[in-house]
Amino acid sequence: MNVRLNALLALVRKDLVLYFSNRRAILITVAAPIAIAAFFGSLFGGSKDTARAKVPIAIVDLDRSATSQKIVAAMTADTTFDVQPLEAAAAADAVRRGKLRAVVTIPARFGEEAPSALFGSRAKPVVDIQYDPSQAITLQVVQGLLAQHVMEGVTQTAFSSGAGGADITADARRNVVDSKTLPDASRKDLLALFDSLERVRRDPGITTPGTTGDGAARGPTFQMPYTVHETEAASTRADAKYNGYSHSFAGMGVQFILFMGIDLGIKLLTTRRMGLWQRLRAAPLSRGFLLGSQIASGAIIAAVLFALIFAAGVVVFGVRVEGSLVGFVGLIVAFALMTAAFGLFIAALGRTPEATRGLAIFATLVMVMLGGAWVPAFVFPQWLQTASLAMPTRWAVDGFDAMTWRGLGLGAALAPIGVLLGFAVLFGVIAALRFDWDEK
Repeated sequence: MNVRLNALLALVRKDLVLYFSNRRAILITVAAPIAIAAFFGSLFGGSKDTARAKVPIAIVDLDRSATSQKIVAAMTADTTFDVQPLEAAAAADAVRRGKLRAVVTIPARFGEEAPSALFGSRAKPVVDIQYDPSQAITLQVVQGLLAQHVMEGVTQTAFSSGAGGADITADARRNVVDSKTLPDASRKDLLALFDSLERVRRDPGITTPGTTGDGAARGPTFQMPYTVHETEAASTRADAKYNGYSHSFAGMGVQFILFMGIDLGIKLLTTRRMGLWQRLRAAPLSRGFLLGSQIASGAIIAAVLFALIFAAGVVVFGVRVEGSLVGFVGLIVAFALMTAAFGLFIAALGRTPEATRGLAIFATLVMVMLGGAWVPAFVFPQWLQTASLAMPTRWAVDGFDAMTWRGLGLGAALAPIGVLLGFAVLFGVIAALRFDWDEK
């Protein structure tokens, strides 16, 4: 019995010593979940001090009345938004390209029609909102805060002591008196309300119902004085519709093709351990030629796999290349080259396959996480949105979005392709300079 127990303890001790002797692997194993947990915690309320990025929108004011200008000023001053001064056509194009989240268009005669619509005496004006359909939460934010600022601006106009407010109330009173369908009891209550408003308006000691003495908004609750017409600015093609699977296939394709690149790097380290690279070096082939062959084969594998992933999306989930097919193919080729070079880069930095695997997985997860494959980059703090542009994955995901559901032309793919090829060259050069042919 003691012999078996001693043998068990010896075997357990051996495994523990071997595992904890690899300090690099232990560090990566512990650091990876901490970093990822901290990232998601900071995004979803873990940190109260993190400055959130403002939502970039545009407001097109076709009315130019005092009421509409108050609304535009309030939306601009709201810390939630980054209101950009653009014309209607430019703003709509910016939404389609992903530069803006939404564009709000205030129609002509809004300042005249909306205050009267508070009392139901006139048809409600229609506010048009064109929005990026990949960010439905943003649409809800825009609608909610727009309603708040419209109610503040409209009620201030309707109940102001100036001539405009008196005219609006008088017009609503005439409509109530002349109405043939309004019940007598409702007519009496509304006329009493107008009489009360007139007394309030004439009393200089009473604050206008639109605001309190300390500047806080308050006022009577009426029906919403406008309606909203929502339009998806999904693509440059009018007949194209947003397909959420397009972004998902781009993000997950990027992630798992990068994991394939890790496997290529680990395979290189394994063959080096077996002494196969020394035998290849004995052949009349240069070092660059041998490493270049690895990049070429890895890129072909990555491109074929990525094409198969998107083919499944096309056949089963209706993913479509609404933009440039040439740009889409160029992105696949550029990303495949970058992935193959990344695998070689990992192999050049790694000492052993075991330690390198943990480091490579951690680096890949960080690249995918910051690239917007898991969580859209627009929810990041502003500084992190800027920092994520240093990740090739961010350019890849944005590029595939542009070529699929956004329906953009070849020009929108050129910058992502250039960045991906640049990273491929960088990784390849470092790999060629740092790769050790003998394991140390």
